[in-house]
Amino acid sequence: MNLAELGAFLKSRRDRIRPSDVGLPTGPRRRVPGLRRDEVSQLAGASVDYYVELERGSGAQPSEQMLAALARALRLTSDERDHVYYLAGRPVPLSGSPAAHVHPGMLDLLDRLSTTPAQVITDLHVTLVQNRLAIALFGPAPGTTGMAASFVHRWFADPSARSIYPAEDHAYHSRTFVADLRAAVARRGGQDQEAAQLVVDLRRRSTEFATLWEQHDVAVRRNDRKRIVHPSLGTIEVNCLNLFSEDGRQRLLWFTPAVGAVSLEQLELLAVLGTQDLTAE
Repeated sequence: MNLAELGAFLKSRRDRIRPSDVGLPTGPRRRVPGLRRDEVSQLAGASVDYYVELERGSGAQPSEQMLAALARALRLTSDERDHVYYLAGRPVPLSGSPAAHVHPGMLDLLDRLSTTPAQVITDLHVTLVQNRLAIALFGPAPGTTGMAASFVHRWFADPSARSIYPAEDHAYHSRTFVADLRAAVARRGGQDQEAAQLVVDLRRRSTEFATLWEQHDVAVRRNDRKRIVHPSLGTIEVNCLNLFSEDGRQRLLWFTPAVGAVSLEQLELLAVLGTQDLTAE
């Protein structure tokens, strides 16, 4: 652990980023070339005092979750992200965990999708980061780790996870989740323990999953038309579009109003109504 070096490194990364790079207004009379400390703390969801203490290297020991948030706020590369974990004396997160590194390019796109719900998930349907409207539509990502962080796992292991979709759509989503998961497992290769353990656990827990898995259907979810159940706005019909990372392990999802539906007005109300206590992929 080297907290002094961690603080110096965070400051060096902060200095190189322009506010416009992360969706913040530039404004007049800026006295620093990059981001201010309060802007980094805002982006990372930390208090200003806490972040100042981090840069000073004066005792604050950030958690893995805070390091992930700082890596995203400062648009660190994967090597830079690993570096801050080493300096903080923390293990580098697995690629599929909620603290996994998100490619800076995807974060840049997410920042620009300010008028539509959008989020980045892994190929195992672990939510990594959401914009404000995605939180308003689906609720914040759960604070769970391990297999329970995967929405596919919760879909088959926790009946309450299905309330986000109308009951008559559940069978369809079950089939598409399993077909998409089979493609992800094959793409990762037979030695990937994270994907293999997820399949083993779901086959043990869910007869429905086991039956669908034995059908060997495979189909990557690239776009879809979905009906989302919102507690205040009712059923919202949307198009779900996907942009994949180069290795296929992450995807940016964004949701647009379905043609011929009233969802445009419903989506426009999301910012007013706030968030709901639900989780989804």
